[in-house]
Amino acid sequence: MTLVLGYNTNGFAHHRLGDALSVLSRLGYRAVGLTIDVHHAPLESTDFKDLGAELRRLKLLPVVETGARFYLDPSKKHRPTLMDDRDGKRMEFLLGCVDAARRLGAPCVSLWSGAGDSWPRLVKGLARVCDAADGHGIDIGFEPEPGMFVSSMAQFDELRRRLPHPRLGLTLDVGHAHCLENEPVAAIIDRYAPLLRNVHLDDHRKGVHEHLFFGDGEIEFVPVLDALRRAAKSRDIPATVELSRHSHDAVATAKRALSFLRAASRGATTSS
Repeated sequence: MTLVLGYNTNGFAHHRLGDALSVLSRLGYRAVGLTIDVHHAPLESTDFKDLGAELRRLKLLPVVETGARFYLDPSKKHRPTLMDDRDGKRMEFLLGCVDAARRLGAPCVSLWSGAGDSWPRLVKGLARVCDAADGHGIDIGFEPEPGMFVSSMAQFDELRRRLPHPRLGLTLDVGHAHCLENEPVAAIIDRYAPLLRNVHLDDHRKGVHEHLFFGDGEIEFVPVLDALRRAAKSRDIPATVELSRHSHDAVATAKRALSFLRAASRGATTSS
């Protein structure tokens, strides 16, 4: 079992999906965060079985990411959420993403709460998604996200208390954890290792929700990667770079990111 370094396709917004995947494989990435979006693998027009075969050929482990900004409503970012999903669009989308993961052979679907203020609606909707995922042996990685209803690790704990579903695990964005939590990121990884299903990699500063390239923020990545390696002893954990606002320089950014992470990983190995 191992930590599998990857890249999120939301950082290749100006590339055709096939071209982006080929570039990532050629650079040496072995996982991909596949953000289902209007221009990359839309549910209504993608043959996910064929795409899964292509990912296997490229040796890329997929995670299905559901964070598209305007997929459901072209004028309202990330809406509707599970808490205001009056006509079922969000639920239909998430169930479609679970089915896409099944066809791809992806072990995890990553999602978040969105904005809102209703525990009962969130728990009810998320339980339905977890049940659908369970039917296919797929895990749900829930991501605490700054500015959303569930933003902190304490709120994630409350969600798990309200919904102790065996398929409900954690997507941890290390930048978000640094941004919002008082505890060191490595300590958070160690504490939540049994629930860790998916990781997003980016740099951050305290109190500022802005995805930065590695070294432009405050995170010490050697202990973070060391902790992630410990967590991955019992299962493969995909850890994908999430730099959507660097799409204008995607190839160079992806190349630099992998070089940085490999160097930090060597440092983690040396220090452990």
